[in-house]
Amino acid sequence: MAVTIYHNPRCSKSRQTLELLEARGLEPEVVDYLKTPPDAAAIERILTLLGLEPRALMRIKETAYRDNHLDDPGLTRQQLIDALVRHPQLLERPVVVANGKAAIGRPPENVLEIL
Repeated sequence: MAVTIYHNPRCSKSRQTLELLEARGLEPEVVDYLKTPPDAAAIERILTLLGLEPRALMRIKETAYRDNHLDDPGLTRQQLIDALVRHPQLLERPVVVANGKAAIGRPPENVLEIL
């Protein structure tokens, strides 16, 4: 089974989720999204799989969220996706994609539902 984790090694929840996947015998493709940010198409795919709008995938307490006025209700879906591309630190983490589904690993056990 192909499993991808959008991972931040400095995040405890992200590390716990990766450990959980590995404990299940999985060898996920690990995407360090701060070093290799997903493009707009990848973010759109993740949002579709999650059934979420862009703000639901954003870490709204991050400085980049405030500094870029991303709380502006007039921003379009595409503008918010573009902001996630430009500021990958805004991406909620970790995100796991498997079996044509996606889950946010908060808590890490959430990802078990898509395996």
